[in-house]
Amino acid sequence: MAIFHSHVQVISRGKGKSAVAAAAYRAGELIKNEYDGQIHNYTRKGGVIHTEILLPGHAPDEYADRAVLWNAVEKIEKAKNSQLARELDIALPTEFAREQNIALVRDYVKRTFVDAGMCADLCVHDKGEGNPHAHIMLTMRPINEDGSWGGKQKKEYILNHDGGKIYDPQRRQYKCRSIPSTDWNDRGKADEWRKDWEDAANAELERLGYESRIDRRTYEEQGVEKIPTVHMGAAASQMERKGIRAERGDINRSIEVTNQHLRQLKARIVKLQTWLKEETGNAEPPSLAEVVANILSQKAQPGKSGRYQSVANLKAASKMLNFLQENQIKDMAGLEEKVKSMYGTQLAIRDQLKPMERRLKVLDEHIQQASMYMQYKAVYRQYQEQKPKKQAAFAEKHHAEITLFESAERYLKGVMNGKTTLPMKVWRMERAELGTERNRLNQDYISLKDEIRTVEQIKKNVTTFLKGKTQTKMPTREWDIEQ
Repeated sequence: MAIFHSHVQVISRGKGKSAVAAAAYRAGELIKNEYDGQIHNYTRKGGVIHTEILLPGHAPDEYADRAVLWNAVEKIEKAKNSQLARELDIALPTEFAREQNIALVRDYVKRTFVDAGMCADLCVHDKGEGNPHAHIMLTMRPINEDGSWGGKQKKEYILNHDGGKIYDPQRRQYKCRSIPSTDWNDRGKADEWRKDWEDAANAELERLGYESRIDRRTYEEQGVEKIPTVHMGAAASQMERKGIRAERGDINRSIEVTNQHLRQLKARIVKLQTWLKEETGNAEPPSLAEVVANILSQKAQPGKSGRYQSVANLKAASKMLNFLQENQIKDMAGLEEKVKSMYGTQLAIRDQLKPMERRLKVLDEHIQQASMYMQYKAVYRQYQEQKPKKQAAFAEKHHAEITLFESAERYLKGVMNGKTTLPMKVWRMERAELGTERNRLNQDYISLKDEIRTVEQIKKNVTTFLKGKTQTKMPTREWDIEQ
């Protein structure tokens, strides 16, 4: 089934990244980085089914060569912390054949990025394991009409009320500000690109007659009573496919169980509400006292002793009677009110559980990423200390560890807000407290589930009673529910 996944990141030299290395890895090629002399060889990489460069009309023809394009990018960027490229990775619909997905994503890249003036490097990966996806590397600078690289930003003088320049005596220059030369870095641009992909994929799904659709909105924005799972990532997905339980996989399994329980509970309550509306709408709704009496008067079934049946009937009637007395239910209208309150309880559990599960998911991710950061920190330090000629071989040998460390480092920079000390103790304490609260809610869930089961049994007995009443008239029996 088609799913929505679209992740945007910037490949930056300041984070130890290289546009040439990234392009070589995505395309499964060997490319030499002329900026630092390193050779990046990923020709053994599997799963690369399509690669191509898409260029705007005024870009030099030689940029159609991947090595030439990204080495030109590395050359034009002089700063040690330069942003070299932007990358999107998007999940492709599993409903489509490979050729259909390639055509779909190519058209999307051309309309959304190339027509806006970006050079795009498109690589489609599919190992036949149900996870087709595309990597789209994009240039950060515009290209001038003469084929030269344009600036990322331009300076604009700050003017006074009379339209004149304002001189800064301390800096000994006129005051000015930087204006971006494109809108590619605007905050809302990423969501615009995500929407473009949603529209393109859904239009193709509809055209080819598929009912499934993708939706970029969160479950909360969609009004779906469902807790979102975490993105598995390449490393965790590979572990799961090999039969190794990954921590992210365990988180998702726990969330799926919770989602299933919430769906089932709500469905059962809705069925009971529908049934009760039908019964209370009758001219003469059945008496619950008669239903309890009917249970006690039921005859033994074939193959069962009379004593066994009488004991079973007594237990069933006793359980039903206790439930009715504890909840002060005397008739079908009272039972309907009880089911309404049960529905309210289910909503309350859901409303407390959803944000709690989301926060637990965030904390689990914090803790996991921090653990990976600490675990692979030494390997990454060794990688940085390697001499240029040996660094490529070391990177290929320790690719998984380096990738996990860099991923964890990026993640932690996004959540630490400039702090340098990992608050592992604080995260673990908060997780333990939320875990205790979740256990309490789970107990409430179990109690509600038992109540629903009892009402479902009452429904079953009411149905049996009414069925028997149409066949033979029940003997009159006094039964005081309030006793």
